[in-house]
Amino acid sequence: MISEYMNEIYGVLHSELMENLDMTHSMKDEEILEIIDGLILGKSKEKYLSVKDRVSLRNQLFNSVRKLDVLQELIEDNQVTEIMVNGPDDIFVERDGHLYHWNKQFSSKEKLEDVIQQIVGNCNRVVNESNPIVDARLENGARVNVVVAPVALNGPILTIRRFPDQPITMENLIKRKSLTQEAADFLKKLVISGYSILIGGGTSSGKTTFLNALSSYIPQSERIITIEDSAELQIQGIENLVRLEAKAANMEGGKSVTIRDLIKAALRMRPNRIIVGEVRQEETLDLLQALNTGHDGSLSTAHANSPKDMISRLETMVLMGMDLPVDAIRRQIASGIDIMVHLGRTRDKSRKVLEITEVLGYENGEVQMQSLYRRGEDGELQKEASLCHTEKLKKQGLWTDSV
Repeated sequence: MISEYMNEIYGVLHSELMENLDMTHSMKDEEILEIIDGLILGKSKEKYLSVKDRVSLRNQLFNSVRKLDVLQELIEDNQVTEIMVNGPDDIFVERDGHLYHWNKQFSSKEKLEDVIQQIVGNCNRVVNESNPIVDARLENGARVNVVVAPVALNGPILTIRRFPDQPITMENLIKRKSLTQEAADFLKKLVISGYSILIGGGTSSGKTTFLNALSSYIPQSERIITIEDSAELQIQGIENLVRLEAKAANMEGGKSVTIRDLIKAALRMRPNRIIVGEVRQEETLDLLQALNTGHDGSLSTAHANSPKDMISRLETMVLMGMDLPVDAIRRQIASGIDIMVHLGRTRDKSRKVLEITEVLGYENGEVQMQSLYRRGEDGELQKEASLCHTEKLKKQGLWTDSV
């Protein structure tokens, strides 16, 4: 842990640094580091500082001005998947599926608020007492959620979902035993052939990571449009790629642009496929309409506890935007979605594909489904049935008796 002695020195140097910064113009990183090095050199003449202490102070001081203060160390740590800040004094991190209390903290509540404003400001978003809950992202694509007063009672709450710097591929997931090579090959054929796939699972089950990996199978010649609340998808290998991000209303009178607005706009942009990062509310209806109007092969994610539960979730989300008969909604789901992939965490905290389900159609007032692959009690993902709707595979010449 950082000693009180080093904390004291850092506090003094930080105060001196803020006094020395020229706020009248945008300073380059090199200028700030030069000032920091001078301050550390001066302090080392008064008190002994080891090389390790000097490097640590240099990094901390620079991060406090130009980056995310004490959090920058965690942002740069490839082993960290989640950062949870519960006010200025309590920071928790997730590594390998396990939570740990971190031994560092913000110097003050004001410093944490400064970091939050820096993050949301870079995304052209606003967080304050009138708008206390905001979703944002970092430059590296990490997902950010902010909750402040009066909603948050124990100080500003900052949650960061950190994604790997290099996108996780399907090969990586196979090595981690998230799914089998057989299941991956099967999904590859489905993506190439234009099957519309919905990825479901609970919080932090790996839905976005799996969507990124699955999108690598999309033919490179196609035009793809991604739509997200906060841009975090890492679509690779697609040259004709359009990325759209929702926009909240601002204090200057700028109107909001919702996921619904973006889906409607995307339909006029001649996409081969539309990828919606996640459906949460009434935009589900617009996605289903897109799936039913010739945009085969589109992808999206949604929260659900199982494939069967996903149907109920979709119905509920559609009803958030329009009062439609349940029968009509179920027909839209049955005709628009071909495959559902359900993810979850196992006992060892690893993220795995638990089930791959085919949507068969609508009959007797219910959406009919069959499980194609399911993870058994032995922990292995096993094939349970063959695909029924093989028309798209046959059209692409990818159908075989083993599918």
